[in-house]
Amino acid sequence: MTAQPATAVLIVAAGRGHRFGGDMPKQYMPLQGAAVLTHTLRAFLRHPDVAQVITAIHPDDRDLYDAAIAPLGTQPKLLAPVHGGVERQDSVRMGLEALAAHGPAKVLIQDGARPLASAGLITRVVSALDTHAAALPCVAVTDTLKRVADGMVGDTVDRTGLARAQTPQGFRFAEIMAAHKAVAGEALTDDAAVAERAGMAIALVEGAEDNLKITTQDDLVRAEGLLSLRLGDIRTGSGFDVHKFDAPGTASEIMLCGIPVPHDCDTVGHSDADVGLHALTDALLGAIGAGDIGEHFPPSDPQWKGAASWKFLAHAAGLVRERGGVIASADITIICERPKVGPYRPAMRARVAEILEIAEERVSVKATTTEQLGFTGRREGIAAQSVATVRLPL
Repeated sequence: MTAQPATAVLIVAAGRGHRFGGDMPKQYMPLQGAAVLTHTLRAFLRHPDVAQVITAIHPDDRDLYDAAIAPLGTQPKLLAPVHGGVERQDSVRMGLEALAAHGPAKVLIQDGARPLASAGLITRVVSALDTHAAALPCVAVTDTLKRVADGMVGDTVDRTGLARAQTPQGFRFAEIMAAHKAVAGEALTDDAAVAERAGMAIALVEGAEDNLKITTQDDLVRAEGLLSLRLGDIRTGSGFDVHKFDAPGTASEIMLCGIPVPHDCDTVGHSDADVGLHALTDALLGAIGAGDIGEHFPPSDPQWKGAASWKFLAHAAGLVRERGGVIASADITIICERPKVGPYRPAMRARVAEILEIAEERVSVKATTTEQLGFTGRREGIAAQSVATVRLPL
């Protein structure tokens, strides 16, 4: 088989988003538990036709960028970001110059605040570049257009042949690189306009109504709804864990759901033996079909001796996010006669929500006894069971 020409993606995310308002640039605003930019990057990093992804960011936004890519995990395709310029066109040129060393044959240029590009749309743009120097996804204008001035409606504009341009816009790399260098200093609205100025023939590609660019607060609300529809693969996992107690007087506290709780017996375990977090970790791993806690953190491995169990739970939550999913709910039931859990439940809920990076209202911590029956009734140990629900992309 003949190897396909390498395709790189440039995400333009150096803007300040003044029309959006607020103190944070819109590309870093939260959307379904992650930054808008996180969703934008994930769509391209997952696509099989994409070889490299680079992001042009504002020099002041490195911390925001690092936080945005954290949920993506290790991504060999993701290159170090490049600083953008004053204008979008400057940022694109700088990004293209950084990509040149990787020698891509094709490049897609995408707005960082356009988080809902589908795999099908990306494929259509990449495929069009096999036979054309440039490809532009468009959506037909269906509303009646009016010319307005000074708050008054003027004449009707003929919408025949009009379309709304979207991104990703695709180009053969060498040609768009040359085009950007040729128009340096001119103010053009998008990369297709740069290609037009260079005389490149641009193929029309079918766009998508859902592929919206977040410009206002209302756009962010709409994106939340659209993304919710895509996260329709709802899965539930369960977890159960037990730890025995050591002899009385061996401890002054034990770890429960990430919180130290006073108790006169120590829990016996390879890590810190947090039975609540262990059960929830297994529930999350089960929901995404990723095995159990012992596979990821084997007790035979000395590096986990005495380890804090929040690290196990954070790892499981990270796996959910790497798959583009969100944690919808986490429910833990602690089973014991002692210690009393009630006074510590608010702190436990807050700590679990913090580890999972979800709202506290999505976390429940309960406690019950076995009416003095069994090993928990005899106060020989403590148990916990958990149920977690996650939503993954369809």
